[in-house]
Amino acid sequence: MNTSEKYPLLNDINGPADLRALPKHLLKPLAKELREFLTETVSVSGGHFAAGLGTVELTVALHYVFDTPADKLVWDVGHQAYPHKILTGRKDRMTTIRTLGGIHAFPSRAESAYDAFGVGHSSTSISAALGMAIASAMKGAHQQMVAIIGDGSITGGMAFEAMNHAGAIDANVLVILNDNDMSISPNVGAMNNYLSKILSSRLYSSVREESKKVLSRMPTVWELARRTEEHVKGMIVPGTLFEELGFNYIGPIDGHDLDVLVSTLENLKQISGPRFLHIVTKKGKGYAPAEKDPLAYHGVPAFDPRQDCLPKSAPSSSPTYTEVFGQWLCDMATEDSRLLGITPAMREGSGLIKFSEQFPARYFDVAIAEQHAVTLAAGMACEGGKPVLAIYSTFLQRGYDQLIHDVALQNLDVLFALDRAGLVGPDGPTHAGSFDFSYLRCIPNMVVMAPADENECRKMLTTGYQHEGPAAVRYPRGRGPGVSVAMDLDTLPIGKAELKRQGQKIAILAWGSMVAPALDASEPLEATVVNMRFVKPLDETCIRELAHSHDYLVTVEENVVAGGAGSAVNELLQRDRILTPTLNIGLPDSFIEQGSREQLLGLCGLDVAGIVAKIRQFVGT
Repeated sequence: MNTSEKYPLLNDINGPADLRALPKHLLKPLAKELREFLTETVSVSGGHFAAGLGTVELTVALHYVFDTPADKLVWDVGHQAYPHKILTGRKDRMTTIRTLGGIHAFPSRAESAYDAFGVGHSSTSISAALGMAIASAMKGAHQQMVAIIGDGSITGGMAFEAMNHAGAIDANVLVILNDNDMSISPNVGAMNNYLSKILSSRLYSSVREESKKVLSRMPTVWELARRTEEHVKGMIVPGTLFEELGFNYIGPIDGHDLDVLVSTLENLKQISGPRFLHIVTKKGKGYAPAEKDPLAYHGVPAFDPRQDCLPKSAPSSSPTYTEVFGQWLCDMATEDSRLLGITPAMREGSGLIKFSEQFPARYFDVAIAEQHAVTLAAGMACEGGKPVLAIYSTFLQRGYDQLIHDVALQNLDVLFALDRAGLVGPDGPTHAGSFDFSYLRCIPNMVVMAPADENECRKMLTTGYQHEGPAAVRYPRGRGPGVSVAMDLDTLPIGKAELKRQGQKIAILAWGSMVAPALDASEPLEATVVNMRFVKPLDETCIRELAHSHDYLVTVEENVVAGGAGSAVNELLQRDRILTPTLNIGLPDSFIEQGSREQLLGLCGLDVAGIVAKIRQFVGT
């Protein structure tokens, strides 16, 4: 994209060194251009939007004050890192973001030296920056390590574990809390900005540390001085918690005031040890529709920035899998007062809006705390509750120990509704649910299901809910093949497959999203197709019969081949000494980059043409 005419300052910024060469009075007009450029490019490509609008001034200030990439910026999650990408040599490729062959949706070490740490899941930035600070100190370097974390991500226990460690070892790390939601906005003003400048100054820090040394020899006086400082700061700023963790707390300050940001960061750069800067920003800042509805503009499709609303999706006669789950949850909650719905900060994405409105007393958003969500469900089940945890497949990985130890080991009655299973497309490998068959089927007591269509999804949810013990239903992003959904609450027989097409010689065993393409692939191959439905328990009787009545078996799944559903079939055949040649088709042993889901399935050979080609190559015709 040509930036020379519309964005004269931004046009000359090909990296942070160019930014640092600017006089300070040009930073504000640069930020204005950056915000307008971000709006223009995201309107073309789609992507994460409102969070980046809120971090424009912070991004400019960080790259202006710190010597990146020698100094490291670690962005938590990465939704807010689009301005960072623009200023670090990628502005001409921004319209390719989240597309096949384009730039990543999140910071990626493989993409740029300025992306100090690859992210996508939350609450990791402080741990990563702390690790960098420790390693840097060991080799005698003098780099600055900065973690930028949002008010949502800091709720994750990992963030507090890292801060507790950093304070205990007096690590040289700066944590910046980008707060765009907490109710401390009234504290942001001229007086608070002035106090933050003072508290972050080298003079204040020097006097503070020297006073500690002198007064610590007089315990009574030192305790009085410590309490007085804490009391005075506590009246002005909400930093007591972070001070107790060992951080020098500064803030909150206006995250859109570049003068204050730059001067405060320059002061903090001169101070060593754990520092915590609390800034307050507005999500969607500078673009009125996004300011009005930051949730709707968090992630957007391509849109017309001249309009005050996002384009509406074309109406569809069939619901998405997420919508099927959301409706089922409300229907089952109406039938059973024991049902409790849990989400780790994914109410909208997981389809719980309607449930949260209809059953507010039975709805629990635990914030970004997946480990807690799993064990919370376990505790509910101990006392007769019927918890349903709605969570993305990729995020359940964060609660894996709790899944094994707290739920499955105790055989507790918890239903896991796993959204975004398989390839998710534009968000790339950090959000893909590529491993759940593998990591779930190895756990004793688990029932693991994958629906072939929307109606089967509803039946499987009921089946898992009524089953006494842990169960998981994993379903992909978006819509299924368009099967109408019956509104009853019927169950399926656990561990029973379904014959979809009778053929000869070749039997295709397919799970979940792969049933539809397997059926299409079976036509030219004249193959049998079975909807396996259950990864655990397997329909062993069905598999044995197919192995004895066909020349070849083929398993197809939208999960990694290693340890997946096909591996379960192989184990059965080996145990029973059945020698039928078997081909396993699934995701390869690699992380799949971003692109549309259809493109990625094609690249992995999981579309109709790919399945046919792999089978023909395997059978030799």
